[in-house]
Amino acid sequence: MGIAALIAWIITAGGGFVLLATWFTRGGARPGSSSRFSPAMIFGHFGIAAVGLVVWIIYVAASSKALAWIAFVLLVPVALLGFTMFFRWLPGFRARSAAPAGGPGTASTTDLQPAEQHFPVVVVGAHGLLAVTTVVLVLLAAIGVG
Repeated sequence: MGIAALIAWIITAGGGFVLLATWFTRGGARPGSSSRFSPAMIFGHFGIAAVGLVVWIIYVAASSKALAWIAFVLLVPVALLGFTMFFRWLPGFRARSAAPAGGPGTASTTDLQPAEQHFPVVVVGAHGLLAVTTVVLVLLAAIGVG
């Protein structure tokens, strides 16, 4: 179970890196940005998840139950920040999906959108599903299943 959680966590982190890179390249960290995500939220989510992943790698190597529980506890604020970001991202996605497509010669509004509205929807969905899978696998490993 520990190895499965590790694999899920690493793949989830890969999707997170894609989202983080998109946010940066689209100006999410710039002062005056229209992003609904504060840098503290983004870096908090990323930083705590990275620390948790390191703890999980050590757990897999050492098989210490205490480390498994520490990693699980670290995932709680990571998940809360992730859900917060998802629910801040969702209204913009819905508005973007409902907007009529512009024809030839119309001005593009993509530069006016918050940075997170450029996230690939497939990556957002996969990142979320894999994150939930990771949390469940970590919990199962911590309680001794498998």
